[in-house]
Amino acid sequence: MFPIIFAALLISDVSAFIHPGALHTSGDFERINTHVVNGDEPWNTTWGLLTTSPYAQSSYQPKPQATVYRGYNGVDAENYQYLYKDAAAAYQLAVRWKISNDSAYADAAINILGSWAATLTAINGTSDKFLASGLYGYQMANAAELMRDYSGWDSSNKTATGRMLTSIFASMNTLFLENHNGQNDYHYYANWDQCNLASLIAIGIFTDNQTMYDDAVQYMLTGPSNGALPVFDIANYTEDGSGKVLIQGQEAGRDQGHATLDIVLLGVIARQSYNQGDDLFAAYNNEILNAAEYVSKYNIGYDVPYTPYDSYQGNQSVISNNSRGDIRPGFELLSAHYGQLKGLNSSWTDAYRDFINANSTDGVEGGGGNYGSTSGGFDGLGFGTLLYRIS
Repeated sequence: MFPIIFAALLISDVSAFIHPGALHTSGDFERINTHVVNGDEPWNTTWGLLTTSPYAQSSYQPKPQATVYRGYNGVDAENYQYLYKDAAAAYQLAVRWKISNDSAYADAAINILGSWAATLTAINGTSDKFLASGLYGYQMANAAELMRDYSGWDSSNKTATGRMLTSIFASMNTLFLENHNGQNDYHYYANWDQCNLASLIAIGIFTDNQTMYDDAVQYMLTGPSNGALPVFDIANYTEDGSGKVLIQGQEAGRDQGHATLDIVLLGVIARQSYNQGDDLFAAYNNEILNAAEYVSKYNIGYDVPYTPYDSYQGNQSVISNNSRGDIRPGFELLSAHYGQLKGLNSSWTDAYRDFINANSTDGVEGGGGNYGSTSGGFDGLGFGTLLYRIS
């Protein structure tokens, strides 16, 4: 289903794709720059948070590894922290360059990408290696996409980055989605599919690989496994009073850390495809919004209905309150799109966004480094108050 087309590795200047066009477009940065120049709040505070991040400094030095290990296989020590930290840095530096136009940040970003492209040969470990291929694949590809038009990025190094993303990350994304590590389609929880789909879409955009991109978008719409939209929707409910639809997602009975991660990843997938003209936000009558509303309502302390679910780990008879009130970046994107851009009722998503921000540094959405030092704090690229909020 997902042929890896290496002919697309030459990063051409002529493309059917919009560039930059993964999480952010040129139009986005015009809006962002206006807010920053005017000192508007809360954009200015978020800009300040980004500029003081240790991952957004021009002096940042990457630590590329020949083989990245996620999940202890009994032999090799895990070292994937180097990849998620460097991916966060590449992205934050790229954003800082886009807003400041200071080439020092651009040079630091491409140094990270080039160092990994020259060093990385494999991602290994346990089955968790497929989480690494998905999460850090979409993040590195987004950083690369932002740097795509930087005149200081040597074409050979740019091509090497595309080759790394395709031959290592995308090949693993494809392998997982095609055979789910030898398990059936319903074995792995939704976030495993979703991070690998986010990666394929981002890499497809950066490398102008239309087939890779199209197949990933189609998988989201019609795929057979838990991360695809038709399967992710476990149950629909009509909320009393508002009449809005709330959708129970596939990981609601597992824990709220993963239930909220699903929504963040769905936002990434939808945003990337939306910027290329494919509106997954609107798919299945705004399924992503309805799922975000369900998760958000529960995580700010309200009860929601629940339908028991049989996972590969057994029956989940009640909604899980583990990690309830989880604080992670990503809900600014959803609130901005549905509530501000489309004018839809996103009241619970807005409230959860505000709850997260109130419990975050400076009262705004941060990014990698602002939500702890472990991998979960780096799953979302963040800084959405600056990058997505419209008004």
